[in-house]
Amino acid sequence: MWRGQTVSVVLMTYAERASIRRVIEGFFDTGLVDEVLVVDNNAEAGTIAEVESTDARLVSEPRQGYGHAIRRGFDEASADLIVLAEPDGTFLPEDLIKLLAYSAECGAVFGTRTTRELIWRGANMGWFLKWGNWAVAKLIEAIFNTSHLSDVGCTYRLFQRPLAHELARSMRVGGSHAGAELLLLTIVSGARFVEVPVNYLPRVGASSVTGHPIKAFRLGMRMILLILAFRLRAPRQRPRPEAFESTEHLSGARR
Repeated sequence: MWRGQTVSVVLMTYAERASIRRVIEGFFDTGLVDEVLVVDNNAEAGTIAEVESTDARLVSEPRQGYGHAIRRGFDEASADLIVLAEPDGTFLPEDLIKLLAYSAECGAVFGTRTTRELIWRGANMGWFLKWGNWAVAKLIEAIFNTSHLSDVGCTYRLFQRPLAHELARSMRVGGSHAGAELLLLTIVSGARFVEVPVNYLPRVGASSVTGHPIKAFRLGMRMILLILAFRLRAPRQRPRPEAFESTEHLSGARR
């Protein structure tokens, strides 16, 4: 719990059998997490047994894809604050407090992995991924005239529950570029948001997408096409959030 609000951490799993148990236990060990919710997105053999050996709650999402798993997590999480993270060991559970620090002022808090000093040796953040994520984030920042953004693909994100539910209803992307859609939907909702740097560690095992340069390039192009299409559909002037007075302004509802 954080300042009277309950906290759920949602982990979407597909190929993280070797790391997921340690990640779950790490989040519980922070003393800040009330629930770890694992979304089984057709996970590799043995993953369920690892999850069942912990206090995490397990739900299933048979539709394959990052976006489908996120939506199921948003719908199933029970806490006031819902945090998305990866079960592959790339994020530090201790960094959760960085996201929580802004949770009373913002409907969404986005992590960024592009801060050089916080990229650990061996992490999958070479120049192509780092500057690619930065460039696409800057594209969003420029054409939507929004707050500072430097990483379009970071999963480590916090949402107040009403905003999370609104986003789940609006999401249409089921694949790996759903993270970009989530960012865009947050922007056009008018909700307050901020970006904070988080540590980025070496992954346990190989990524099914960003571990392959060609797949990573294709994913980046899909994100760019999504952003441009979104810009054509979205209002030219993004609604601005009202001056902060209380958590009532953080519902994520459209103003």
